[in-house]
Amino acid sequence: MRGSEFLRKIEKLARARNLYYIFVPAHGKGSHGRLELAGRSTTLKDRTKEIGPGLLSSMCSQLGIRKEDL
Repeated sequence: MRGSEFLRKIEKLARARNLYYIFVPAHGKGSHGRLELAGRSTTLKDRTKEIGPGLLSSMCSQLGIRKEDL
């Protein structure tokens, strides 16, 4: 899954669950950005590159969601 696809799925999940989300590209170094979902946050790497399965699991756990929810 690419970073942009992950971001789209988070947006869709947030709308379905009526949760607050925001992506701030300026709060990261280089192409990284900060993603917040319902008071929890994680760093999203370059949106044009693939996210590995381990990093995807870590990001989901930091946001308090399951990979299956995406």
